Amino acid sequence: MRSAERRGAFGLSLAVPAAALAPSRAACFAPQIAVALIALAGFGLTLAVFWPGVMTYDARYVLVAARAGVYGDWQSPVMAWAWRQIDLLVPGPPGMLLVTAALYWSGFSIVGAVLARRAPWLGVVTVLLGFAPPGFMFLGIIWRDILFGCVWLLAAALAFASAFTSPQRGEVGPRSGPGEGVPSQPTGAVNPHPGRVLRPRPTLSLRERGGGLRIGLQVASLALIVLGVLLRPNAMLAAPVLVAYALWPAQFHLKRLALLFIPTGVALFVLLQLVYYGALGAKREFPQHSLAVFDLGGITHFSGEVRLPGDWTPEQRRRLVSDCYDPYLWDAYWYGRPCAFVMDRLEKRDGVFGTPALTAAWSAAIMAHPLAWLRHRLAFTTQFLVEPNFTIWVLDLDDKSRRALPDDRAFGAMLAVHDVLKPTPLFRAGVWLAACVVIAGFAWRYRGTPCGAFALVVPGSAIVYVASFALLGVAADFRYAWWAVPAALTGVSALLAVPRPRPAVSSAG
Repeated sequence: MRSAERRGAFGLSLAVPAAALAPSRAACFAPQIAVALIALAGFGLTLAVFWPGVMTYDARYVLVAARAGVYGDWQSPVMAWAWRQIDLLVPGPPGMLLVTAALYWSGFSIVGAVLARRAPWLGVVTVLLGFAPPGFMFLGIIWRDILFGCVWLLAAALAFASAFTSPQRGEVGPRSGPGEGVPSQPTGAVNPHPGRVLRPRPTLSLRERGGGLRIGLQVASLALIVLGVLLRPNAMLAAPVLVAYALWPAQFHLKRLALLFIPTGVALFVLLQLVYYGALGAKREFPQHSLAVFDLGGITHFSGEVRLPGDWTPEQRRRLVSDCYDPYLWDAYWYGRPCAFVMDRLEKRDGVFGTPALTAAWSAAIMAHPLAWLRHRLAFTTQFLVEPNFTIWVLDLDDKSRRALPDDRAFGAMLAVHDVLKPTPLFRAGVWLAACVVIAGFAWRYRGTPCGAFALVVPGSAIVYVASFALLGVAADFRYAWWAVPAALTGVSALLAVPRPRPAVSSAG
């Protein structure tokens, strides 16, 4: 039996079996097993609460397009194409519910399993954070914003795992030279041929064994980051942050991100055009012009000068200045009363919506009234981050007098908890943005470590993403900031796992 020598009391040398010194395989993997079981329970609970999935108007629109195979760009055509493939296997909303739940709990379980190698309790706590109400309560509501957040969560988790597939500092594999790094003959081995020297079988080093897996995880992470942009094009501003992390997950380098930012953004923009309008043949529906109408309406309200193009009656002009504007969303100009006449004229009567004429009016209004535009964007941003906003969809699409999933007691119980918590800061987008800022701020000094890089970059990407709505947002629902929730929850766990330098121990005395 192979043995190891352990120095006992009074300098005595004790021979102890090597197997007795190393923890058992079951003990080594117990934390990861616990993390996986909790994640599996979370996946099952998600299905139990939300089955077969809560349809929204956006989801119905996407599903109709998916089944027809005719795509537009008002909603993501990539989501419609993906749902078309899923619908062949699991028809209807259950298929998208399964995918969303699987992405979410896979992301938390991977981060938890990696952290469990450093601190078992932290791995368990990490996956338990997946049950946090602002995260869990949105999983069964079929929105692309939630799907996007789950996709990026898994992308970040895979990149995080890739940072731990290569050996830690100081660990090296066997050298290739004869007699270097490994003995030519295993200690204690019996040589059946005394005239020949036994040499160990060639083995792959830790670096060689981990290299292929690491690259595979990084490629998968990059693919999911790109998918997130194709689901949510305004994520293009935050994507370079995650791309830089996926390429160099062991540590964060600001210079690398700076060099990568613009080329990555340009490449993603070009790819989006190729996928949307080339591969999928999506019809251009000009969703960006909803921002133009919203901004023109806001400038009109704050400047007192009607900047929306068109011949408006005196009564309509009065309403445009005083009654129509709502900092919460642009829909007041679309189908909201009493100002649905705006889009009726712009889109149906004058045909201005979707043309350069509206873009020209938009830019001219901003140049003419920059302060009014800033007041409008500030009003929207305050509403988005600070005020209580719409959270989860709970109504039946075909009968709004009925609750969705009326026979699901688990869903009803969840709604009761949601109604209690909704007025609290837990469901304020600004709280989660602030949490990401704090986590990233504390992680900055540890950016040279894998856990510190994750705690900096993942919440950092959420900061950029949520902040982009200050300029690009047209509605203030909480779901638009939802990516900040799993980013903050996993980021704080990674921050807690950062190895702190131990204080030096004086040898004096």
